[in-house]
Amino acid sequence: MTELILRHSDVLRSGASAQLTRAELHKRRSTTLHGHDFYLLLWVQNDGLRLHTAQGRSDHAEGTLLFLRPQDRYALQGRGTAPVVAAVSLAPDLVEDVGNRHPSLAGHLFWSTSETPETLMRDSRQLAAINTAANALERSACDALAAEAFVLPLCAACLPGTDVPHDAPDWLHAACAAAQTPAVFVGGAAGLVATTGLGHPHVSRSMRKWLGQSPSDYVNTQRMKYAAARLIGGSDGLAEIAADCGIPNLSHFHKLFRAAHGMTPQRYRRTYQRDLLQP
Repeated sequence: MTELILRHSDVLRSGASAQLTRAELHKRRSTTLHGHDFYLLLWVQNDGLRLHTAQGRSDHAEGTLLFLRPQDRYALQGRGTAPVVAAVSLAPDLVEDVGNRHPSLAGHLFWSTSETPETLMRDSRQLAAINTAANALERSACDALAAEAFVLPLCAACLPGTDVPHDAPDWLHAACAAAQTPAVFVGGAAGLVATTGLGHPHVSRSMRKWLGQSPSDYVNTQRMKYAAARLIGGSDGLAEIAADCGIPNLSHFHKLFRAAHGMTPQRYRRTYQRDLLQP
């Protein structure tokens, strides 16, 4: 498969360190993977998208953030009626400088060492905050100061593992961060444990000690957050959403969702799609 590489010198105007772009995605699959020598924060504004990489494909609902790096090669395919994304292109030297000055970012977001881009789900309030910050960036000079003013608060808010005590082992922080992504939570507790390289009993004891819950409990919480965003962000069927969560048994999916959100998936969709479209 051929590759197209975009250069920041061609994308960012002279003196700019950032640029905001909005686009409606095509629904046809591209036969070409592409990449860029800059960093790109992309979020799903409406409906959903399918991300194609050399490692496979993954579906992402409205509210998903993707942290795309210079080494990533990918293609985007729209899903739904009107799939819209917004993206902020960031100069490579700016992102690398931020990472060097803030060691706590190592291994996360743009600085992840995973084969595929890191993704995070944001709820409607969090997504509105990102859009507000992006609009302010668009109205600015888009220079290094404005770009950093956009990047730093967002990264601080998105740093994973905020529910893990700061003095917990580093591997536990990393595992809980990984478990917030579909690529990991689709594998359930075993998927989380596999990211640690440790034995299941040790991981389970540690999670109960530091978090008061089992690996399965933690993973299921992340699955239900993802399911909720999918339900209000598109029209995908329950069976498809459940399968993408790694729970093909619909009865079990209903039970977990109701325990997490206090209502059935169908009622959740009716309630929040209605409130979103007709407040």
